[in-house]
Amino acid sequence: MIDNRIIAAAVVGGLLALGGAGAGAFIGKGLENARIGDRTVSVRGLSERIVKADLAVLPLKFAAAGDDLQVVQADVDRDTVAVRAFLAAQGYKPAEIDLGRLEVTDQYAREYQQSNVAARYRVAQTVIVRTTNVDRVQATARQLDKLIRQGVVLQDYTGPSYLFTGLNAVRPAMIAEATASARTGAQQFARDSGAQLGGIRSAGQGSFEILGRDEVGYDPASQVFKKIRVVTTVSYALK
Repeated sequence: MIDNRIIAAAVVGGLLALGGAGAGAFIGKGLENARIGDRTVSVRGLSERIVKADLAVLPLKFAAAGDDLQVVQADVDRDTVAVRAFLAAQGYKPAEIDLGRLEVTDQYAREYQQSNVAARYRVAQTVIVRTTNVDRVQATARQLDKLIRQGVVLQDYTGPSYLFTGLNAVRPAMIAEATASARTGAQQFARDSGAQLGGIRSAGQGSFEILGRDEVGYDPASQVFKKIRVVTTVSYALK
């Protein structure tokens, strides 16, 4: 006969084995759920818009040279009057016209002077136009030949610079657009992977860029129309 104690031990052992297997299955299922819960997708959202510059800066630099400093300065003063008159005729208000730095160079006082210096003194003056009337500055830049006919020779002329200062006004709407763009991309990813999109795990906003509308081959500062761009990075949970 089989010992009853052996049968009892076998029953208890079987129950323990079944219990261990069940517990293992339960733990495995829990780990699987944890991995699913930790799944995320990170996407980028883009917002761009074209705006017109609302501020223009036009520096006009001119100079004169000679051996008599008073005569050279008088030439520069005469050109300054001519430039101011020209700008006034263009319709600029006195508050929109300012004098920049006055540069005086004594060629003989330079540490490494050249022996063949044509003139001892050089005086340069800059008149700066700063205005919100961007269209007027564009028109003025096309009529600078009138100054040349009056004997005013512009030095180092690179044209006007056009700026956009209204970023704070468009910032909220562009962030909302970029965030919506990111969510659209995340929803598409979730559908393609057979998952459901959960809540936001983390989000980061990139810096705003103000570029020229025509990005290739042109100086952004010389362009009246600008392209504003912002990219946001958002991580969503997948369920």
